[in-house]
Amino acid sequence: MADIGLIIKDLGNNLQMIDIGLAGYDLTTDETLQTAVILSLFTDRRADPDDELPDGTADRRGWWAEALDGIEDDRIGSRLWLLAREKQTAEVANRAREYAEEALQWLVDDGVAAKVIVTTEWIAMGALGMLVEINKPDATKLTYKFDNIWEAITNGI
Repeated sequence: MADIGLIIKDLGNNLQMIDIGLAGYDLTTDETLQTAVILSLFTDRRADPDDELPDGTADRRGWWAEALDGIEDDRIGSRLWLLAREKQTAEVANRAREYAEEALQWLVDDGVAAKVIVTTEWIAMGALGMLVEINKPDATKLTYKFDNIWEAITNGI
């Protein structure tokens, strides 16, 4: 089964943009895990009750359809958005890694992947890089690199 293909466009200067893939006038499809990884990382998961919200409001965000899917405690997306007003520290990079691992855990739980490894590092001032490695059950390995997730977190995609 294929998804509508999301693509990552490199804009240079450690900037990337996520867009819907087009082939002429048709939407592209994606039979890899790229679209699933992008949606898992860059949609807003509902904040946990003890999470400190970055904007000082009571808006815990999240995807409205979670209430309709009938799966108890099913969470779509990531809590990366909680880092929007944080400083560029090693602790924040570690939290970004943890939030990404949490968002991608469903791949292992559903048997799509045998293992998911996420690494994060500050690659430049204001640029947090992320590498996602997915080891599939058939021993194939997929790698997705995001050059500046900080831009996505602080400014939205």
